[in-house]
Amino acid sequence: MAQTSNHAHHAGKVDAELIDFLHAKIDTFVKWDLIRYFHDNPHARDTADNIAQYTGRDMQAVEAALAGLVAADILREQRVSKVRVYDLAEDPYTRDLIHRFVLACDDREFRVMAIYHVIEAQG
Repeated sequence: MAQTSNHAHHAGKVDAELIDFLHAKIDTFVKWDLIRYFHDNPHARDTADNIAQYTGRDMQAVEAALAGLVAADILREQRVSKVRVYDLAEDPYTRDLIHRFVLACDDREFRVMAIYHVIEAQG
């Protein structure tokens, strides 16, 4: 019986970390798309224009979301010959949170809660 409650407690802790991550870092669907993009392409180092084309999102919305994710220490911004390029932060804890968030989004209940949060954040 103790094993079950330990497992449940651990799952609750993981959920709490992911919910904190969601609340603190993901307040738009564009940011969500960008987090998924960088999760799926962890070695990507690209311009806002290319990222906007790849994700099918509006350039201005992508630029704003990239700036927000840089401020939140999810992405890094560097200037390469007068062009800004973005890549995923090296921090292993951040990368692990991103990975766990993307996996959690496969769970319908978590995804519905996350969608509701983003809609509320935009409200």
